[in-house]
Amino acid sequence: MNETTGRCPVEITLSLMSNKWKALILRDLLTGTKRFSELKRSLHPITQKMLTQNLREMEANGLISRTVYPVVPPHVEYAFTDLGYMLHPVIEQMREFGLKYASIRENETENKESDAV
Repeated sequence: MNETTGRCPVEITLSLMSNKWKALILRDLLTGTKRFSELKRSLHPITQKMLTQNLREMEANGLISRTVYPVVPPHVEYAFTDLGYMLHPVIEQMREFGLKYASIRENETENKESDAV
């Protein structure tokens, strides 16, 4: 528990990544700046409304920056802020856990199937 805010640090971090879309947006931005259309394509089947809402929340939380270029059609790019980039090791640990978890579960399933034969 943080004595200044009265909130658990894990709770704070989870609130910033409160749904699957935010975590996946952060994952995509790890490789660099992305345009809205690139994010939408990568996060299929996310709706435009849901992507916009999540990007706005993440921008308001200081995790990402939004740059609008004055051209037609509009060109908007999203990137990590320095604060947002601090989540890089958290996301990397999530990726590593996911790989290990999937491998373990797959091995368990294979073992159960071979035991049944």
